[in-house]
Amino acid sequence: MLSSLLHHLNYPTIFFLMLLESTVVPVPSELVVSPAAYHAASGDLNVWLIILFATLGADCGATINYLAARYLGRPLIYRFANSRLGHLCLLNQEKVEKSERYFDQHGATATLTGRFIPVIRHLISLPAGLARMSYPRFILFTTIGAALWHSVLAGLGWWMHTFVPEDELEAHLHQYGDYIKWGILALLVIAIVWIVIRKKTKKSNQ
Repeated sequence: MLSSLLHHLNYPTIFFLMLLESTVVPVPSELVVSPAAYHAASGDLNVWLIILFATLGADCGATINYLAARYLGRPLIYRFANSRLGHLCLLNQEKVEKSERYFDQHGATATLTGRFIPVIRHLISLPAGLARMSYPRFILFTTIGAALWHSVLAGLGWWMHTFVPEDELEAHLHQYGDYIKWGILALLVIAIVWIVIRKKTKKSNQ
């Protein structure tokens, strides 16, 4: 089913797949948004609408996770993660706990920065719901993070249209997708270190 959807990308399909990716279904966004932007470069789709529908889908999927965590609670979330269905979704308690630790370390902004980190990306809404984070703040940070991430992926797909044949697209996406992930992670680490140093400098000057 997923393979068929990826070969017939349109705006509703992009919305639906990104909704799934932001819940617990392992749909790789780089294999949806980038190919869609690749086809947009030839005039089949509009790249701005791709980013819009992808972000709206991510918001809806993240909201489902947020509400489930907020109203069902940690025991039921862990039980699902450890269930057979959870494992089919490549989910386990360790991954949920990892997303909780990331949220605890970085606070509410984790819902923004977490959109750039594999595994964390589609689970960061759970600790936000468990912590009862304000929903307007949650959806604002989620929207910004998702829009930025989808813009990066769309830019990658548009650029690859200039030199990659369509039958080689998937292989190149895996290759360049890994470079982008590590590059973004490096930038996040640098940003976090800079923020920590700046806070410590301010305290020492007071």
